[in-house]
Amino acid sequence: MNRKKHILVVEDDLSILMGLQDNLISEGYDVSTATNGTVAINLIFEKTFDLVILDIMLPGMNGFEICKKVKTEKPLLPIIMLTARSSEMDKIAGLDYGADDYITKPFSISELLARIRAILRRAYPVKEKLEKYTFGNVTIDFKKMEIFVDGKEIQFTKKEFSILEYFIQNEGEVVHRHDLLNEVWGYNKVPTTRTVDNFILDIRKKIEKSPSNPKHIVSISGVGYKFNPKI
Repeated sequence: MNRKKHILVVEDDLSILMGLQDNLISEGYDVSTATNGTVAINLIFEKTFDLVILDIMLPGMNGFEICKKVKTEKPLLPIIMLTARSSEMDKIAGLDYGADDYITKPFSISELLARIRAILRRAYPVKEKLEKYTFGNVTIDFKKMEIFVDGKEIQFTKKEFSILEYFIQNEGEVVHRHDLLNEVWGYNKVPTTRTVDNFILDIRKKIEKSPSNPKHIVSISGVGYKFNPKI
């Protein structure tokens, strides 16, 4: 699943904002924008982003406050501070609050894009493509798109394969419904979290010995699901 990386640009200077948006889109990223700090923090906790480019001087909530709050709640979300505040103390403050990089204006767009690529490589290393996987009484051949339960082939849709592959790649971790929507369907698509629940229900009927009391794909109340290959 080669989903485009989704970047949020938080900048109240519209000329800089539009320039960044155009350059990031041309580089193949999906881009969302915000010009207000309060709007930005709400977006970050409502949607899934792969990286945030963050100005400091913003209406509503400043970049330092946003960075501190985000790194407390989502410590793995990369943040690049892009700001006119170039003093050593500002840089130290930004990095102490958890920023992954600190770039001062005026800046080179080529350098910024290079730093974005470097941070994304570190934050999201390419996972080895699954070919075969076995858990419990289930055997999966991702290359041939075949699934066998107790040796009998079970029909799976392409979307169901993608969902199951995402669970396996995130074994033991809590998978949020919104993350599944973003990773499997794409963040800008229309399906709802109820769509995810319906797909999980269908998958459970096919692989769980007792779909009403699942052991492999378990519900995490109010959040999503967790995949457990061992029972």
